[in-house]
Amino acid sequence: MTLKKFSFNVKEKDNQARLGIIKTQRGNIHTPAFMPVGTQATVKGTFIDDIIKTGSEIILSNTYHLMIRPGVERIESAGGLHQFMNCNLPILTDSGGFQVMSLSKLNKIDKEKGAIFQSHIDGKKFILSPEESIRIQKSLNSDIVMSMDECPKKSSNYKKIKSSMELSMYWANRSKNAFGTNPQKAIFGIIQGGLFKDLRISSLEKLLNIDFNGYAVGGLAVGESQIEMFKVLDDITKLMPDKKPRYLMGVGTPSDILGAVKRGIDMFDCVLPTRSGRTGLAFTWNGRVNIRNAKYRNDNRPLDIKTSNFSLNKYSKNYLNHLFNTNEMLGSMLLTLHNINFYQELMFKIRKNIKMVHFMNSMINILIRYNI
Repeated sequence: MTLKKFSFNVKEKDNQARLGIIKTQRGNIHTPAFMPVGTQATVKGTFIDDIIKTGSEIILSNTYHLMIRPGVERIESAGGLHQFMNCNLPILTDSGGFQVMSLSKLNKIDKEKGAIFQSHIDGKKFILSPEESIRIQKSLNSDIVMSMDECPKKSSNYKKIKSSMELSMYWANRSKNAFGTNPQKAIFGIIQGGLFKDLRISSLEKLLNIDFNGYAVGGLAVGESQIEMFKVLDDITKLMPDKKPRYLMGVGTPSDILGAVKRGIDMFDCVLPTRSGRTGLAFTWNGRVNIRNAKYRNDNRPLDIKTSNFSLNKYSKNYLNHLFNTNEMLGSMLLTLHNINFYQELMFKIRKNIKMVHFMNSMINILIRYNI
């Protein structure tokens, strides 16, 4: 059997919004695409078959979490991450850099050694270098690998952000070298530079010289406003290669996604739909619903009569309210799946309207009509 090479093609454009297709050996990904987050080899509270039924075509998992538990050797012994979690979809793995900064007890950042830290689970010491991050991701058999970067907190300290960006670019070059050549896989570089236009452009230029299969915008969703985030995208997306996928990491709300698609972004991931689902917040085509609210106690209508891709309307708001207020796990499972389905329906509408060159009108109507 001939393995399919990784490739990306833009099929249609509506101003900067792009309709495209990523081809991988495990299947095609229609863009703009939303990736459900399966941090620890599972999208919490769901079956992978149900994730596929929502129209999801790729999921994300994470190097940091999997290297700590269960350990890459256990996953490799099972045949890789796809076999371990029984998932036939393409998988993108984050490098672990963000989680090292946000979750672990960070002992030291060493330019040559990498990040030296203690696990947030048991305090065990780890050293994660660019080469080790890539080794782990290759052992997981990820379809899309991310270069290792340092993801600093939001800061107005130019010198600090510049130093962090330059370290990330040094690590990006080492990551690409460690990745080597594999036409069936892809490695993405991560643009850093905080809220500083010149640093973002410098970062992008350095990554273009290294030459990655795709380019991600990192260092956002760390406390900046939506206006600040969109300004960063305005500063760099027109300079990004037209023929390679663009990925905005860790974002976001439906309005974040719509605004980013408008600016030429192709790929998204975020824990928001799953985390919200577990806490009782549902995204619907009539706006957000906090199902714990007492007003739903006697509401026997479906959660969202306008949802079309999944048979989720057999459960009433009354019943879902009961499940959450009695801490029954089924409630979290149902709302998690509902939210992922909503996000995939949103992406389908976005792709449809780009194809019809209706994206701008569609975006405005969705934001106003559904208050999402």
